[in-house]
Parts: sequence; structure tokens; C-alpha cells
Amino acid sequence: MRYHPHTPEDVRAMLDAVGAKSLDDLFRSIPEPLRLKRPVDVPPALDEIALFAELGRLAARNDVSHPPFAGAGCYPHHVPPAVDQLLLRGEFFTAYTPYQPEVSQGTLQALFEWQTFVCLLTGLDVSNASMYDGATATAEAALMATRVTGRKQLVVSAALHPEYRKVLATYLRSTHDELAVVPFGADGRIDLAALEKAVGPDTACVIVGWPNFLGVVEPLPEIARIAKRAGALTVTATAEAVSLGLLQAPGALGADVAVGTFQSFGNPMSFGGPAPGFFATREANVRQMPGRICGATLDKHGRRGFVLTLSTREQHIRREKATSNICTNSGLCALAATIHLALLGRAGLAQLARLNHARARLLRAAMERAGCPPVFSGPFFNEQVFDVGDAEAVVARLAKRGLVAGAPLARWYPEHPKAKGALLCVATELHGEELIDLFARSVRA
Repeated sequence: MRYHPHTPEDVRAMLDAVGAKSLDDLFRSIPEPLRLKRPVDVPPALDEIALFAELGRLAARNDVSHPPFAGAGCYPHHVPPAVDQLLLRGEFFTAYTPYQPEVSQGTLQALFEWQTFVCLLTGLDVSNASMYDGATATAEAALMATRVTGRKQLVVSAALHPEYRKVLATYLRSTHDELAVVPFGADGRIDLAALEKAVGPDTACVIVGWPNFLGVVEPLPEIARIAKRAGALTVTATAEAVSLGLLQAPGALGADVAVGTFQSFGNPMSFGGPAPGFFATREANVRQMPGRICGATLDKHGRRGFVLTLSTREQHIRREKATSNICTNSGLCALAATIHLALLGRAGLAQLARLNHARARLLRAAMERAGCPPVFSGPFFNEQVFDVGDAEAVVARLAKRGLVAGAPLARWYPEHPKAKGALLCVATELHGEELIDLFARSVRA
């Protein structure tokens, strides 16, 4: 961190330039009763040396000896050092919106490659140049479905990530669209009979997790058939993108839109973000897709180049007349994910996904030996819910041992009959067999 405070002479020069006599003059538009009359209660400023020392002291308090067993939408994965090294290139740090293709070829090509990876993993035709995160991508998918179908009802699985559902509900406050939530069954998958009843002639789309928040893999072909019979779109939301290296692509199973986040690739957990969102759909919907799209073309000399295509910035800033009010992207985070995927390659991603599933099977076996059975019987990838007796107590007790135990399900589903004991846990390539055994033994210790 480097910062250079302004001298009194600098401040005076800037005030003269704007025609203000003092700093107080800059706040004349704020009513006097609303102005703070005392100094802000913060510690005094530090010089650079002291600040580095303080930040180092705070960082040393973090216990990073064990990867967390908590996922719940943000997952611990190894980030190859090459990712961060390539991100240091200056042209990627400074790029924001590459409207001028003649000076933005590197950024545009990186976004084009991102779109290619998204389409390959989702099995769909077109992708945009990334979105803010998985939650906003899900909400934008729902709004796109209402535009495409001309319908107002949205049907959502109760096992979709609860925070995604909250963001969706916030979006819908201004659109007056109807949101219907379908429960999940004892196996953790959506109740297909209830889904049949919820979907009707006014349904714009059905939204499910792939995998869902409980770690369970939904019966996507059956869900898509129910939606299609009613003329509705099927939307999948993926928070754990490594699963796409093992599960069949949602587009191949009937999904019309696939959204989510690629946080699992190249982006550390960072206390929950930031992370790039992805959005892919079928070509028929491309004109209704939010965000920006990068395309490849040839210049007049026959050389390959990259440009923004199909939509303009003005399309996204026309308020209620806009296709979407999202007109930017998570460029640097998307670049990190693109680099990581390029390093993995097709075979490497498949191997990583199989390793994640193998570690999850080890975790299930260890937890069962410890007397903590899985709560749901449906198929899983690398995340599962276990009955540990008192989830909140287990989390607090293991935290004292330097273990982040998982996410108590009662925080999101207090009405579930096993909520008190239900603990959502993940196992990835970072969790070795010894650590998994230690965790399982500690849960019941």
C-alpha cells in the first residue's frame, strides 16, 4: 500500500481551482443539523512503516493451518501461483470497460476466452463477459426469462442458495413478478410432484441449484421436462463450479440458462468475495442477455481481432427500458478464473473434479464412523449435510481448535426437522485423509 497525503499548499491550490474559501465550503449543500460536530472516533493516522506492522499483526491472528470445512457458496480450493503472477500484468490492472478495441485487445481476448470456457462447461451457445456474482446472475436470468416468455411467475427450488433467493426477491420488488418456492424432499432434491403443481401457464422459468445449496444433485432432466411442457425456461445456478468437471453440462440436460460463479477457479475465498459471476444461454435468447459480449472478427487486413458486439453501453443505461442495468463485469476475477481453467485444461479439470468427489466420499465415511450420518440421501458432489447433534455448539467448539467446522443449516432453514443438528460441510482437494479423520473425530469429541 502506498499513499501520499496532500500538503497544505496542495489543498489550497485545489480549493482555489474550484472557487472555495475552505474545506467547509465544499459541504455547504449538507444541512447544518446533519453535519458531524466532533472528530470521527477512529485511531490516529499511522505512518507507512507503522501501518505495515499493524496490518501484519492483524494478519497473524488468522489461523490458516487447516482449510475450512465450510463452503455454502464459497469454496476452498488451491490457486496456482501462476494465476496471481499473470494478474500482475499492468494492462489487466488498469482495464475497465474496453470500448476502444484498438487499445484493449488483451482484455477483450481474455474475456472472449472466458466466454468460451463458460459455454464449454455449461453446454450452452452463448455467454456474456461475466457478471458481478452468482446471486445477481440468477436474478438477471429470472428477469430475462420474463422478457423472453412474457410471463410473470418464477418458480424456485427451496434448495437454491438462500442468499441467491434473497437477491432475487429484492430484484422482484420493483417488477411485481410472482415468486413461488417449491420444497425439497427427504433426499434433498426438489419435490417433483410439488413442482408439477407449481408450474403453470404463467410460469416464466424454474430455477434450481446445480448442485443445490444442500450439496445434492437435482434431477435436472425431469425438472426441464416439467418446465418445457408448460412453455417455461429452465435455469440452473452453480456455486461450486468444479462440479462442472464431473457432472454433465446443464445445457445437455435441458437447461435453457446456466448461471453461477467461478469463484472456485483462481479466486481465493477472501471472506466471501469478490468472485466472478457467469451467465450462459441458448442463442435464441442472445438479444435478451444482460451484460456485455465479446466477439472475434477480422480487420480489413484479415487479422483476427476482438470487439464488443451485439449490444452497446447505451442499451444498459436506459433505466426501465434497458435490457439490464448491469453494464459492467468482474473483469479481473474473471481473468483469474480463465487463467486457472487454461492451466487445468480438459483433463486437469476432470481430474480435479473426481478428486473433490473422492474427498467428499472419504468425509462421508469418516462422519458415519463418528456417528454423524448424512441428513439427505440424494447424490452429492463435494458438499453434504450431516447430523452432528448440535451444529452451533460443534462450530464453536471446533473453532477453538483451529477448525472451521461448516455451516449450521438452521441459519437458513430453521423450520427443517433436523435443523438443530444439521451441519453443511465441504471437502475439496485441500482436505487430506488425515485432516478429514481429525475433523470427524473432533465433531463427536
